[in-house]
Formats: sequence, structure tokens, C-alpha cells
Amino acid sequence: MISIFKVFNPLNVLWLAILIFVLRIGYVAEAPDKLQFIFVEPFARLLIPASYEYAFSPVANVFLAGVIVLGQALLLNYLVNYYNLLGRSTFLPALMYVTLTALFTPFMTLSAPLICNFLVIWMLFKLFSFYKSDDAKSTAYDLGMIVAAGSIIYLPYIYLFLSIWIALIIFKPVNWREWISGILGYATVFFFFAVFYYLNNKLGSFYHIWAPLGTKFPNSINIKYYNYLVLVPVLLILVLYFFKLQQNYYKSYVQVRKSFQLLFAIFLIGAGSFYVKTQFNINHFLLCAVPAAVFFSYYFITANVKWMYESLYLLLLISIIYFQFNTF
Repeated sequence: MISIFKVFNPLNVLWLAILIFVLRIGYVAEAPDKLQFIFVEPFARLLIPASYEYAFSPVANVFLAGVIVLGQALLLNYLVNYYNLLGRSTFLPALMYVTLTALFTPFMTLSAPLICNFLVIWMLFKLFSFYKSDDAKSTAYDLGMIVAAGSIIYLPYIYLFLSIWIALIIFKPVNWREWISGILGYATVFFFFAVFYYLNNKLGSFYHIWAPLGTKFPNSINIKYYNYLVLVPVLLILVLYFFKLQQNYYKSYVQVRKSFQLLFAIFLIGAGSFYVKTQFNINHFLLCAVPAAVFFSYYFITANVKWMYESLYLLLLISIIYFQFNTF
């Protein structure tokens, strides 16, 4: 399958749709009677007064999530090819994204982190543009507004604001006006949000929006480790990716090297911000799927031993499907 997606062929969109169906059919068969979908944070519920949490049946919920994943996969694929991060045009980023968004059953349903991945991809388009821009103030302002919008949908997204400053450090000389522009963009959205609170006589509780950011990082998390054995092939591919990147790092263009540094920073920020939500939800780590898909693609595009990389991807697929039916 990897060999098919290494080639940039529009017919691969059909194969992606088939793969999305195959990876989710097992979950649909075992899905609960109701699936909750929360689109915005509780503090933004005033914006959507109607009840929508159970508006979709389980089948419709998973179907719509699959359509969203396909759209995001194609956008990510366009992003990677546009900035030539892999050295040639390919459909591997789309394949890897579709695969990673099926790792766990909570990944397969509609959720706020899944919606936020549109914003992650949108941010990457703008962040990568820093490299060739003479003046990034307007772009940084736009990015601040995107982060603010993401925070309304899913509060831990606020930490991706750090990616704006990290990108400015990586791609450009220090310019304090560009750093401030991101803050102004974020403040603009929440200024209008404060006005909305004021008009609804809720201004006194406005500052409570950011209270969860004071949550202490947990000392331990109670999880069933057997449910996460599917991560074994994932970790193996990540190790192989870092090995391949180390081999080819200085052979790549400067922009490509800097882009991978930024992607790694976004991966760490996404992974580390899970503790903001009082209840641990594995679907938070969908925020890591975009950079991880690029990492996986880099390994598979540079791997030379066909039987090895094809077997490794097949192992990952089998693990995903197996753990859909076995939760121990």
C-alpha cells in the first residue's frame, strides 16, 4: 500500500475513502447507542443556545468524522507538497493522517480536537510562510486570531500560541512588533467575546475562562496500558523517522529543516497540553496527528527496504483493527 501512495495519483483519494471506511466499520458495529459531540467550550455555550450534543446518531457521527478526516488529510497533503517537505509530490501525508486518526476509537468520532485540526493545518500554512516574508506582523496577527478561535472550541488549543513565537524564532530575526502582533490578534477575538459577555450580563465571570490553565500537571494518570499496545508500531515508526531525519538532516534545504523543527515543537505542545481538561480524554492527542503524519511520511518516503516498510505499515493497520474489538 505504501508504494501506491508514494506516487502522486488523484485516484489515491478513492483509496483513502475506502481506507477510512475499512478502519471505522468495526467501531460502527460496536458503537454505543449515543455519542456525545461537544463543539465549543462551556464558556462559549452562550454562542450556541440550542442543544446539539446528541444531534447525530452514532453512524452519522462516525460518518461525518470520516468526511472531516478525509478533507483534513487532503489539505495536509497539499500543504506538505506545496512546501516540498518530502522532496517530491506524494500522497503519503494523507495516508498517514487517515491512519493516525483511527488509532483509538475516540479518534473516530466528532470532537473538538478533530475540528481544531483544520486550524492546525491553517496555522501551518501561515507559519511556514514566515520563511520568505519580509514583514510577518499581519500574519502573526492572523495567527493570534486563529489560536483564539481554537481556544473557544477547545481550551487547550491556547498553548499553540507558543508555536507562533517559536516559528518567529526559527524562521526570522527577532522583531518585537511581530511578537506583539500575535498577542493583539488573540486579544481582538476575546475583546469581542468580552463585549458579548457584557451584553448578556456575564462579564463578572469572564475571567473564569482561563481558570483551567492553572491546573497542576498530574503526577500520574490511571490508564489501562493494554489498550495502548497499538502504540508499539507507532513508536517504532517514530524512532525510524528520527534515525532517517538524522541521516538526511543536513542534505535538506534550510526551509525544510526549519519546518521540521517547528513541526516537532507543535507535536510537543499538543501532547503536553492535555492536562488542562479536568477529565482525561485520549481524543486530545488528535492535535498531534498533523505533525506525526508528516513524520511518518518522511520515514516511508525515504525508506528503501520495501518488505520492511510495507510490513511495518501492515502491522500498524492490523493493530488498529484488532484493538477496536479488544479493549481488555
